[in-house]
Amino acid sequence: MSYLWTHLPLIAQLTGEHVRLVLCGLAIALAAALPLGVAAARKPALETPMLAAAGAVYTIPSLALLALAVQYAGLGFWSVVAVLAAYAQFVLIRAVTTALASIPARHAEAAEGLGMTAAQRFFRVEVPLAMPVFLGGLRVATVALIAIATLGGYVGAGGLGTEIFYGLSRQYPEQTLAGSIPAALLAIAADAAFRFWERGVRLRVTE
Repeated sequence: MSYLWTHLPLIAQLTGEHVRLVLCGLAIALAAALPLGVAAARKPALETPMLAAAGAVYTIPSLALLALAVQYAGLGFWSVVAVLAAYAQFVLIRAVTTALASIPARHAEAAEGLGMTAAQRFFRVEVPLAMPVFLGGLRVATVALIAIATLGGYVGAGGLGTEIFYGLSRQYPEQTLAGSIPAALLAIAADAAFRFWERGVRLRVTE
C-alpha cells in the first residue's frame, strides 16, 4: 500500500472530484425524481409505466449508457453526471412513491379535518411522515452512484476511477487499490451517515 500513502494529496483531490460527481448527479436525479414520484403516488395509473421506463434504463450496462452519453455530451464531467442521474431515477422514484404510500390515511384525514390546504397537508404532514422511508431509498441511490461514478476515470471526468483505470491499464494493483479503497470507504461512510440521519428522523416522527 506504499502507493496510496505516497500519493495522499492526489487521492484527496480525486476523492473531492468523486464527491462532486456524485452530488451533481444526485441533485439532478432528485430534481426529476421528486415530482415524478409524487405524481405517481397521486395517480397510481402512472406508477407502473413510470417505474418500468426507469427500470429499463437501470438495466442498461453502465458502460453502454456512458458510451451513449458521450456521443451527445462528449467526454468529461457532464457525461458521467447524466449517467448517474439516469441510474438514480428508478431507486428514487420508487422511494418517493413507497414513502408516500406508507403514510396512514388517518393522518391525511386528520389534517384535512383541521382545515389544512392540500399544500399544507403535503409539506407539514406527508413529507415529515414519508421522510424515513424516502431516506432509505436515497441512501441506496447514493451508495450506488458512488460506485458508478468510478466510470469518470474512463472518460476523463476525474474521480477515484482515474486511479483504478490507470492501475488496470498499467497492471499496477497498488494504484488500482489506491482508487478502490477510498471509493469503498466513501460508500461505507455515506451509508453510515444516511442510516444515522434516517434513525434520527424516524425517532422525531414517532415522538
